[in-house]
Amino acid sequence: MNKLQSILPRGLAASIMMIAIFLFSSQPSESLPDFLNWDYLIKKSSHVIGYGLLGFSCLHYFSGHPKKYQISWLTTVLYAVTDEFHQSFVPGRSASILDVLLFDNLGAIIALWISSIIEAKRAKPPE
Repeated sequence: MNKLQSILPRGLAASIMMIAIFLFSSQPSESLPDFLNWDYLIKKSSHVIGYGLLGFSCLHYFSGHPKKYQISWLTTVLYAVTDEFHQSFVPGRSASILDVLLFDNLGAIIALWISSIIEAKRAKPPE
């Protein structure tokens, strides 16, 4: 198996998540649903979940690297920055550094933290 064949399947999940995030953030504000009193909570929770899934997908991609957690976090946050920049060109939307620093970052950190706990439990020999 050549290098491209071994990388492509691992990178597929992260690529799909990046495309999904891009498509959601490409929606003009008037086409977004309004969840009334729950709107802020639901939309910010979707940031946490989406970027958590991206962080987890990046971790899978970088699984053989000794600094896989740091690189996965950095990749996820950098993608969040680029996506907020992209969103600033979408009608009715704006870029928000708060979304990146708080919600997107939090999603990545939670996913990577949970992954590290699972990895540590798998590596621990049974008692």
